[in-house]
Amino acid sequence: MPLKKCFLLIASIGALASPAVIAQPAVTAPPKVATGAAVEQNLPAARIKDTLADYQRWLDRLADSDAVAGLATAVVIDDKVVLERTVGYADVSTQKPITPDTVFRLASLSKAFATALTGLLVQDGKLSWDTKLVDVLPYFKLKDAQASAQATVSDILGQRLGLPRNTYDSMLEGEVSYEELVRKLDEVDMACGVGQCYGYQNVAFGMIGDIVLARTGDFFYRLVDKRIFYPLGMTTASYGLAALESSPSWARPHRPSANGWIPFEPTETYYRVAPAAGVNASLHDMEKWLAAQMGARPDVLPQSLLDVLHTPGVVTPTELGATPWRSARLKSAYYALGWRVYNYGGETLIYHAGAVAGYRTMIGFFPKYRAGVVTLWNSTGPVPSGLMPMVFDNLLGLPHVDWAGIESATAPGAATKKSGKPRKTRKPH
Repeated sequence: MPLKKCFLLIASIGALASPAVIAQPAVTAPPKVATGAAVEQNLPAARIKDTLADYQRWLDRLADSDAVAGLATAVVIDDKVVLERTVGYADVSTQKPITPDTVFRLASLSKAFATALTGLLVQDGKLSWDTKLVDVLPYFKLKDAQASAQATVSDILGQRLGLPRNTYDSMLEGEVSYEELVRKLDEVDMACGVGQCYGYQNVAFGMIGDIVLARTGDFFYRLVDKRIFYPLGMTTASYGLAALESSPSWARPHRPSANGWIPFEPTETYYRVAPAAGVNASLHDMEKWLAAQMGARPDVLPQSLLDVLHTPGVVTPTELGATPWRSARLKSAYYALGWRVYNYGGETLIYHAGAVAGYRTMIGFFPKYRAGVVTLWNSTGPVPSGLMPMVFDNLLGLPHVDWAGIESATAPGAATKKSGKPRKTRKPH
């Protein structure tokens, strides 16, 4: 089913990667992901209308507050883009505005493209979720020999390889190559046995690219382009820094200063682990991706595959208190395959966030209602990350809370209240 637009209203921060946590029963059982037309329900039309009006009002306040350099966001319901809005600038220094075709770095939203491609290759018979890493990657070795022999494709994609969180990210930021780092995993003390705990990874996650090349003879990024970007019509989507900078319109990263937002040069760092954090895309692209993840394009992403990608895997209890809205709304939290699965106010929410230096991204949707939101922004500052749960609350009819602090008499203006010192590269999450 093609993505349709009902009407247009034009105008990652996600939780930190949690420490490795030994898997244990959560207070609430894993949410059951809604699949198939039989379990889908419609949200009340009046509630949707009110939510969109409120969201526009909050975005107006955001635009007035100088809390972001630039932002693009959309709401998709029943395969239709019901709200599309941009705020601010792709480059504050030139006053070039953000448009729905402006390309952003997606940071860790990239992981879902990697898991989707892997699932398509599983369906093709090129590999399986249980394919052992040692059977494909001659270099792969963990400190524990038994763990090395047990580790599978689904363990790296499901963030349950047993390594401490963000293993070697700091060395990657220190310009050590990915190729060297994945050959040093056997020097790292294990946090737990394979499959027994959650430990968020970028370097280890990147090994799926090597597996894809070994099993198909083709490069990972080419297959994503062929199997996902092209058939979904994601015409501005790409991998890598060069592709970002060659886009007709692309969002520069910005840092705050006493004089407002200052653009700076994007870094190559996390592009070196392309499956984990290498995708660039525009809002228009992400509307199509969001709709496809909600089942709108079974010709590209079959429902049977989506069910696998969205199935709760390892428990992530530290997510429950990572932010005020999570503390208040989440009853359980799990990592699936490139996605987080939350029980949000009693409903299943499929979600992920991302962050690299100067970029933040968020995407989330309720499968039962085929309703979701995607937001991309090109600056630091937490205000936009509070807007998405406000939209979720409205859609579900939950009590209103100003999670973004946007309705206060003095809405936050991040660019004018922080020092101008450059910030350390942010780990994608």
